[in-house]
Amino acid sequence: MTVFVVDAQVAIDLATGGRTIPPGHSLTAPTLLRSQALALVYGSVRRGDYDERTGRRLLDDIRGLRIRLLGDRALQDRAWRIAATLNWPDTYRSEYIALTQLQADALATVDEELAVAAGQFVETVSSAAILRP
Repeated sequence: MTVFVVDAQVAIDLATGGRTIPPGHSLTAPTLLRSQALALVYGSVRRGDYDERTGRRLLDDIRGLRIRLLGDRALQDRAWRIAATLNWPDTYRSEYIALTQLQADALATVDEELAVAAGQFVETVSSAAILRP
């Protein structure tokens, strides 16, 4: 089984269009994914990218992806150390890197800056890799 850590935008991309995750793959993310996905979808609705009903349906579809959410002490400690190493002002993105180190095979992100930084620590992939069996 291949385990992918997904960021909020990848979760949105996977939920948009109702893609099916192959049975040999599983998804995980830091618990902050919920708030980040909510903020991104809300922002899209506010900009008029889609209406509120569609936005709320998208959030339901994200919940339906069966993403295992984690946020324990070990993850937070490692995220802190990674953020300090990278001299980042916060730990949000470093949680994705830390979780990949602790629990997954690769980090799926569309965030170029995160992908470049994460590449020093873990394997990074595009969201398309999740859809391949």
